[in-house]
Amino acid sequence: MSEGAQAHPFVRGVRGVQAVRVVRVGEEGWRELRAVRLRALASDPAAFGSTLAREQAYDDALWRERAAAGRTFLAWASGLVVGLVSYYPEEDRPADERQLVSMWVAPEARGAGVAALLVEAVRAAAAADGARVLTLFVADGNERARRLYERLGFRSTGERETLPSDPERGEERYALALT
Repeated sequence: MSEGAQAHPFVRGVRGVQAVRVVRVGEEGWRELRAVRLRALASDPAAFGSTLAREQAYDDALWRERAAAGRTFLAWASGLVVGLVSYYPEEDRPADERQLVSMWVAPEARGAGVAALLVEAVRAAAAADGARVLTLFVADGNERARRLYERLGFRSTGERETLPSDPERGEERYALALT
C-alpha cells in the first residue's frame, strides 16, 4: 500500500491471498491510480465510457487531481492492486445522489468478492458525504456486472444513454437507495 493511501475497514480473504484491503486513494497515490486505471482500460475496454488512448494522454497533474479528490478506492491483495472504483456527484442530478464509476477488478481476482468490497466502500463514503442514492451505468452486454449490481441491491431506473466510448452501444442506469 502506498503512502498516499488511507486504510479502509473492508478486509476479506481471497482465493489463496491472505486478505484484500480496500484503501481510499490520496494525492500521493496518483501513480497507483494511473497504473490500475490504464490496466483496466487495456484489459476491458468495452466496460468503460472512456478509452485507453484518451487516458494515456492525461498529464500527471490530472492524475494527481483525481487522486487528491479522495473519491477513489483501490483493492490491494498481496501488495498488488487488484481493483478500482470511484464515485462523484453528477452535474444536473439531485444533490443527494452520487454516481459509482470506474469499477474494475483484475481478472485474477474476479469472483472472489473484491467487487462487493469496492461497492461497499463507495456506498459508505457516499452516504457519509450526504448521498441518499447511489447510481451507476452498466454497459450493454456486461451481464456479469449487471448480475453483481442486482445482487447488491441496485435496480434499473429504465434510463438509457449511449456509451461514450462506443456510440454503437448503450448503457443503462441503476440505482441503490442508501437510506
